[in-house]
Amino acid sequence: MTDTDPRQMNGGYQLDLFGAEPEPAPVAGPAPDLDSVDLYILNLSGGKDGLRAAALALEHARASKAEERVYTVHASLGPLEWPGARANGTYYPGSSELAALHSRALGVPPERHIEVRRTRELEGHRVPYDLLTFIAERGDWPWLGKARWCTGDWKTALIYGAFTSLVRFWKKKLDRPVVCANVLGIRADESRDRKNRPALRTTTDNSARIVHEWSPAHHLSTQAVKNWTDQRNLPHQWCYDSLPGAGDWQGSSRCSCSLCVLASERDLLLGVRRRPRLAELYAHVERVRGVPFNPNTSMAALIERAGLPGAPDPGIVIEDEGPEFDALKNAVDAALRKPPKRRRYVPRSGPVLPLCADCPEESEQ
Repeated sequence: MTDTDPRQMNGGYQLDLFGAEPEPAPVAGPAPDLDSVDLYILNLSGGKDGLRAAALALEHARASKAEERVYTVHASLGPLEWPGARANGTYYPGSSELAALHSRALGVPPERHIEVRRTRELEGHRVPYDLLTFIAERGDWPWLGKARWCTGDWKTALIYGAFTSLVRFWKKKLDRPVVCANVLGIRADESRDRKNRPALRTTTDNSARIVHEWSPAHHLSTQAVKNWTDQRNLPHQWCYDSLPGAGDWQGSSRCSCSLCVLASERDLLLGVRRRPRLAELYAHVERVRGVPFNPNTSMAALIERAGLPGAPDPGIVIEDEGPEFDALKNAVDAALRKPPKRRRYVPRSGPVLPLCADCPEESEQ
């Protein structure tokens, strides 16, 4: 990849993507009745799994001569997701940029790639509304086993909303509910929860739309997905590597938020070292609200461990300087000057952090 703005790059990846598989690749497990699907919604995070799942779904859509019904979508988390990075004179795209590149590699027209990001009105203007700001306002974190509104409210709901006008158009034209295939890059290899999650399930069935959630790469191993990506010379997120451009898959194991509450300890330590300024902002939210970032550890503890011998080598450090990060920090600071909207929740077995002396009183809501 050259030192070029990825938004100006051509679609040269497409030949490698489909040249080796003229026939649709087999999909293990159930698949929706593709002839009945009105809209294909291919979720692209910029990660390897979303691209592999999207490619499998698109091959079958093409086999059904339904390519014109395919859309790609990226739910952006702004400065919390992996940003672009420059190393050795080369620019490596951030997650949002890479999702658009992946869509182009799939052969989806640019007008059918949609990026959504949560916003809100502030002083008469629509401005980005970031997840960490919401966490600071709420006074609590999304934890596995308690509440995972970070995926539901900040991704799924936004994507559904982005397609509402299109659903209304087709419902009026078809005079029936619009059938959607919501394609996700979920694989059984990732976790016990995802292993037990069906590769195909109906998540919405109402008078407007019927949504079949489909994970066509559910059966594939992590190594198989990496091999497929490398064999086609497709760009993968730089965070997967020990340093941008290494191509060794020795960095983060997953491409999600840079500091995800569900990440492994190694991924978190690597994220802390790669984005120290973001990690400190997370720790600041902890200190003010008195609630740990994770029920088993705190961001403060992770920052401390990241500075000890044996912590993973970051390969690159992101400065996080610029108007987008400054806007995030200002919004978080403003939220922390007010009482939290929810009562603190800490499992009995988890760490309890004391509220700082200058923090607002807790809300009883």
